Amino acid sequence: MNREYNKTVYACFIGYVVQAIVNNFAPLLFLTFQGSFGIPLTKITFLITFNFGLQLLVDLVSVGFVDKIGYRASMVIAHGCAALGFILLTILPGITPDPFVGLLIAVMVYAVGGGLLEVLVSPVMESCPTDNKEKAMSLLHSFYCWGHVGVVLLSTLFFRIFGIGNWRILAWIWAVVPIINLILFTRVPIAPLVTEEDKGIPLKELLTMRLFWVLMVMMVCAGASEQSVSQWASAFAEKALGVSKTAGDLAGPMAFAVLMGLARAFYGKYGDKIDLDKFMAWSSMLCIAAYLCIVFVPSPVFGLIGCAVTGMSVGIMWPGTFSKAAATLKGGGTALFALLALAGDLGCGGGPTVVGMVSGLFDDNLKMGILAATVFPLLLLAGIAASRAEKKSV
Repeated sequence: MNREYNKTVYACFIGYVVQAIVNNFAPLLFLTFQGSFGIPLTKITFLITFNFGLQLLVDLVSVGFVDKIGYRASMVIAHGCAALGFILLTILPGITPDPFVGLLIAVMVYAVGGGLLEVLVSPVMESCPTDNKEKAMSLLHSFYCWGHVGVVLLSTLFFRIFGIGNWRILAWIWAVVPIINLILFTRVPIAPLVTEEDKGIPLKELLTMRLFWVLMVMMVCAGASEQSVSQWASAFAEKALGVSKTAGDLAGPMAFAVLMGLARAFYGKYGDKIDLDKFMAWSSMLCIAAYLCIVFVPSPVFGLIGCAVTGMSVGIMWPGTFSKAAATLKGGGTALFALLALAGDLGCGGGPTVVGMVSGLFDDNLKMGILAATVFPLLLLAGIAASRAEKKSV
């Protein structure tokens, strides 16, 4: 690979760290927002829905403008919105008549950045002349996990040393990360996603291809498999170990994120020696086994282990599906990556919703909800087989 593109690869890595900050920093402050601004918790939790809902909208809208303004300009806008959103988070709640409106505006700004990053980072990485694109894509997505781990650990350490009351200072510190990466993306080389040798696939044609829809279903299932358990991991940790919420968050979601990151880093290092379809298939089966362990093994400790192993099993699902799409639908361009990101986000929202709805039907029995969620890795397993058959005709 051209050594100049190493800088682009590193900037893409940081881009996913920025997205991790966008999605995971504000939730650490929800109780602080509730106490400081007198906002009901029901309103506070709406910020999560608003963040991901707006990112979904950005995924969809970006199909129409990213190619027109270019990847470099889009990357600058994405990082600028992320940094500005973190800064506004520290200012607007204190000056708007309703602090919740101030929070909502700040979330809106950084959610635009997060949504754009989800659409942009993977194709920019895919366009780099790397030796093994599947390995590179898996390693790239591991940086979201490391970003998640870093946000929780470093923020917790900051609050322990300087106090939660200084959260605004930390928000400004986190804003420095996208600002630095914004500067990097004004300078690093960005290769075209669709080369002159590749025939671009028009959006209308893409939407008529069966393989495209198989991959879309796989992305929904990848997102759902990942989030169906991770959203409840903290509760399992607290019940299994009887520890405080802080320790529960470290033992539950943190263990999930670390193992997911390790799985992606593992494929990022050894992917050239491993068949991607087989690795995804075995991961899907491991995911099913982990879900069943959570549901049927009575020991709460094994339930916690099942949560952690789920993180390892889902690690390859999202980046693996992206890599399969890029390899089999060459010329899909921005539209392909944007629609895949949209499908993944739908799964991230839909998976926990299915768990919650089914649990409610069984007197809030969370295990029944997770049992229902086994449909997602099962469908992903079927999608892997279907994609192998369909790609032969593309």
